[in-house]
Amino acid sequence: MTWSAFAVNLAASAGAALAVMLGAFAIALRKGVHRIVDVAWGIAFTAVALVTWALSAGYGDTGRRFAVTVATCVWGLRLALHIARRARGQGEDPRYARMLARAPGSPAAYALRKVYLLQGALVWLVSLPVQAAAYLARGVDVLMVLGMVAWAAGVGFEAVGDHQLARFKADPANRGRIMDRGLWAWTRHPNYFGDFLVWWGLYLAACATWQTAALTLVSPLVMTGLLVWGSGKRLLEAHMADRPGYAAYKARTSGFLPRPPQRGPSRPVPR
Repeated sequence: MTWSAFAVNLAASAGAALAVMLGAFAIALRKGVHRIVDVAWGIAFTAVALVTWALSAGYGDTGRRFAVTVATCVWGLRLALHIARRARGQGEDPRYARMLARAPGSPAAYALRKVYLLQGALVWLVSLPVQAAAYLARGVDVLMVLGMVAWAAGVGFEAVGDHQLARFKADPANRGRIMDRGLWAWTRHPNYFGDFLVWWGLYLAACATWQTAALTLVSPLVMTGLLVWGSGKRLLEAHMADRPGYAAYKARTSGFLPRPPQRGPSRPVPR
């Protein structure tokens, strides 16, 4: 591990994440919709991975560098494209509308501080394992392989869950109903659980030395906190709480870690 080169990377990656978020902020002001920041989230991770790939040439093992770069870009771009397709033709996200309605002073300045700059900082922090792994000289090892297996399982879980939900919502017969089929019968949040696996997997790729393992542990812990107790599961379930049938779905379905669904009231069959 070349710590001086890694320090330069930390500064450059922060600049990359900031540039993506400021670009998204400018577009949001022009369109009048701040939900675009959710698309920028995945793009910012991709930008950090690509900057790290470029700067780590000659320092880290090529195989490890290539694996973490491709893994991060595949995850980030898939997520960005999925969110962009889902948001097409939609208005403002209710979360941001409520936040900005309570903003003290300028709503735009408040959004810049509380949404864009904060998410840029989180991208930088969560991506620490990707940055550190690229500077490790050790070749592919057991932890690296396990990490990539966890990453692949996470991306697959997330992508399948998103596809199942999109198909469910596209059927007019399901209007007003709770999605409780496929992976959604095993966990109420397949997409968040997939993200959880992705970032713990990428963390394992940075565990070739105890120093990098200790330095980057904060990243999957922060991502887990966001998914379970922060802006992920907690806020979504508060939004869904009053939906007809959601209480029964919540009672029979795991809140995060997948498990076989418990028996519950039968779902009415559409006619």
